[in-house]
Amino acid sequence: MTLDKSIEAVLKRASLVLSESGSESPSLDAAVLLCHVLEKPRSYLLTWPEKALTPEEEQQFETLLTRRIAGEPVAYILGEREFWSLPLNVAPSTLIPRPDTERLVELALDKALAHAGDILDLGTGTGAIALALASELNSRSVMGVDYQVEAVELARSNATKLNISNCQFAQGSWFEPIDLVHKFSVIVSNPPYIDENDPHLSQGDVRFEPSSALVADNNGLADIETITAQAPNYLQVGGWLLFEHGFEQGQAVRDILASNGFCHVATEQDYAGNDRVTLGQWNP
Repeated sequence: MTLDKSIEAVLKRASLVLSESGSESPSLDAAVLLCHVLEKPRSYLLTWPEKALTPEEEQQFETLLTRRIAGEPVAYILGEREFWSLPLNVAPSTLIPRPDTERLVELALDKALAHAGDILDLGTGTGAIALALASELNSRSVMGVDYQVEAVELARSNATKLNISNCQFAQGSWFEPIDLVHKFSVIVSNPPYIDENDPHLSQGDVRFEPSSALVADNNGLADIETITAQAPNYLQVGGWLLFEHGFEQGQAVRDILASNGFCHVATEQDYAGNDRVTLGQWNP
């Protein structure tokens, strides 16, 4: 029996296989992959459900589908992920930008708008946070730092792709490439914060992401402790330090900030109502 090669039938079969493989969004995954193959928007799939795939399109789609069935994240398969409405190139050397992190951008913007000065993003990865802030604050200087050379190169390529000129990137460990005379009004970071024994590390998309960008010692808090201890040397008086962290780490991160002399320490929730961002002001 010849299989129906129409868009509708292909999507239905792909969604079923992806669901059986454990995808949390099988229909969406199938649609996004097929749109990539067809080089069409999702509206095309709804408008022309009866249109048959060519043998070449079918082969390309099957190749991508096989990778997704094996668990590889869609963002890595396509090499792109949207964040803050910015289409970012992504690669296996960096974390995939996630919607929850947009909450960190919102809070950083709020503090930056109330406090003039340069902005620093530590552990920038794809450059997602730094570029989102730079795109909103085009008269301000934003810097992103990452330890991985590949990440810095990727972030720079994203800045060029998006034509964002007020954002620069440097390679090094946390504050290492920053001159001590350079003071920032806002320092923001989405550092590694997962404990090495966390079972989530062996599940879903995280399996394919670099562990160096995910895992930290001391129950996931070691990098947050390091950044917090050094941040006062690089913050303006009245400047703010903001972290994204795990949903169960709010109290621990508040304690770290408070013990290092930060005031007005608070934890904010993400869109799902989970503790996600903790911030504090440096005002000795």
